[in-house]
Amino acid sequence: MHTETRPHRTPPRHRRPAALAALALVTVSAGAALAGCGGSGGGTADASGHQKAGKKVLWMGDSIAGAEAPPLEAALTASGQRFKDASSDGGGNLVGGDKMSSHGAQVAWKDLTKNLASFHPDVIAYQITSYDWGTPAQQRASYEKLAKTARDAGAELYLVSAPPFKIDEFYKKYEGAIKSAPEAAKAVADASGGKVHFVDTTPLWGTEPAGKQARRSADGIHSCQQGSAAFAKWFTERLGKRYGFTPAAPDKWAQGSWTGDKRYAQLKCD
Repeated sequence: MHTETRPHRTPPRHRRPAALAALALVTVSAGAALAGCGGSGGGTADASGHQKAGKKVLWMGDSIAGAEAPPLEAALTASGQRFKDASSDGGGNLVGGDKMSSHGAQVAWKDLTKNLASFHPDVIAYQITSYDWGTPAQQRASYEKLAKTARDAGAELYLVSAPPFKIDEFYKKYEGAIKSAPEAAKAVADASGGKVHFVDTTPLWGTEPAGKQARRSADGIHSCQQGSAAFAKWFTERLGKRYGFTPAAPDKWAQGSWTGDKRYAQLKCD
């Protein structure tokens, strides 16, 4: 499996950004936030009206998902949920349609088996990776396998579309597969009868990697603290609607210690 060769030089200690200010720009309406989900929304309050909380969320994906993980953990934890980051730099893919991606897929499937046995998630959220290379049929088969794996483990599956990112020289060869992957994931969700949820992140990120709405870092691929926090707020809100918990206000988590995570230094985030 290819391991990313983009430089990760650590600059001098950086200051923590005003993540709260960035979150103020997130104005996705409740209707837009619910659009694109393969299942019905709504809470899961019991007969007495009390919320059922404490869901275990397993977060999967590549380094793009990894950059989103720190604030997502902070937001979910502050909201009374539990979280495990199972993303992987330079891999994390479940589709291995060619020689280069097949090893990464083998590793990711083995890691998933271990995480299911140790963490016992209630929710598996897989952000489609930039390495899910293969034909649409191969992609669909992998997502169907993931859906069955989640179902057998008693977990609900969310297939999350990736944000738009720069198609550089490395990714150019795989542009077709990168485009077809979310389409295959949506097809699996549509055919699941509401058992698999496809999360279209376009309302949050837009479609242009270089656009302000996409909130990419200088490399055009990953997000810095502000963009990652925006996603954390957005995704936590939709999970709250689904499972009946109230997301913590951003001022409870958006400027926590996670903002100093080393991956943001590697991305040269301010």
